[in-house]
Amino acid sequence: MKKQTLAVLIACFLTVLIAYSVRYSYGTLLPEMLPSLRITKAEAGIIYSSYFIAYSIVSPILGLASDRINMRILISIFVAVMGAGTFLMQYPSSVLQASLFFTIAGIGCAACWAPVMALAQRWISDKRRGLNLAIIDAGSSLGVMMSGAFIPVIVANFDWQMGWKILGITGLALGAIDYLLIRNRPSLQITQVSAKSGIQSKPGGISYRRVLKDGRFWFFGLAYLLTGFTVIIPFTFISTYAVQELSFPYSSATLLITILGAGGLLGKLTLGPLSDKVGRLWILILCAGILVLGSLGIAYSRGPALMAVCAFFGIGYGACWALYAACASDFFSKRAAGGIIGLWTFFLGVGSVLGPIIAGWLADATGTLMWAFIVAAGSGAGSLLFLLPVLKASQRVATGKLESEQT
Repeated sequence: MKKQTLAVLIACFLTVLIAYSVRYSYGTLLPEMLPSLRITKAEAGIIYSSYFIAYSIVSPILGLASDRINMRILISIFVAVMGAGTFLMQYPSSVLQASLFFTIAGIGCAACWAPVMALAQRWISDKRRGLNLAIIDAGSSLGVMMSGAFIPVIVANFDWQMGWKILGITGLALGAIDYLLIRNRPSLQITQVSAKSGIQSKPGGISYRRVLKDGRFWFFGLAYLLTGFTVIIPFTFISTYAVQELSFPYSSATLLITILGAGGLLGKLTLGPLSDKVGRLWILILCAGILVLGSLGIAYSRGPALMAVCAFFGIGYGACWALYAACASDFFSKRAAGGIIGLWTFFLGVGSVLGPIIAGWLADATGTLMWAFIVAAGSGAGSLLFLLPVLKASQRVATGKLESEQT
């Protein structure tokens, strides 16, 4: 059983790593793609948004499906689809073609978060959920770091098309690896374990209608939306901003993506485990504050200071995703975590669709990307405001339980 658990968690980690390499390599490759495809920043934003439109539409469907169907088949097939769409990204000659190919990649990537995190939670201990999910989610930061470190080397020796080709082949290979490693946790084994401990386990579900009537679900979802909006803007345009407006060499500009990823890794491995002790919501609120300050810092920093600010921003970005996934189980249902995360991912997708388009339009209209980062800071502040009512409600519940125990 331990070997099966390790194999599944390795597959989850690798899936997250490659999926985020694909997602954030766009920003790394964009400075080279802009002159080659002869597109504006707004058009570049449209291409990126096509990925998130597909991702946000398909994610809730797969999240709900992950609670009911064979996860091994689902994840393996969609990871291969992600690889195919990424491979095609080397061939576009127009905005329409690039949008179509990245849409295919987005459809595949939709299985690389909600279903993966739901699968992982079936195989890990409840007591260390924050720590274990943070370790798996560390794959996302490592994926970002890989895209920032290796993609520029590939571009320097070949071209931007080769970057997409290698990512695509890697995604296709990962589909086969996932099929070999992933196992659904047998319901029979769960029942036997429960029977041995004297606890009767009955299969059951959760009423999604009841979840949708819960105000906390919507507060989390809207906070998730605004967090996605805040995060995607630097990841889309930080390299382009550094090259075109701050006169960074391309290699130094793409290093900023690696720094974002390194900060994210630090955030996951410190704030994730800390949330097991001090509470998810307190750490999510801390992350929102870091994103606000980090976005403003990006807008107004130059040179080495910008690198430090990117690392700081990364800490807030890195920790929040696994925390939202853990909140799905903490506040609602572990059994239905995949569906809830999938529904929240729709909100994330909306923010991620709007972010690149609005940021690109602002840059074209004003002649600078600085205002895009300022808008990102405002969005981060909005996410914090949506989390505060959930925190207050949780404190009232905790206070009520304590008073009941005392009486």
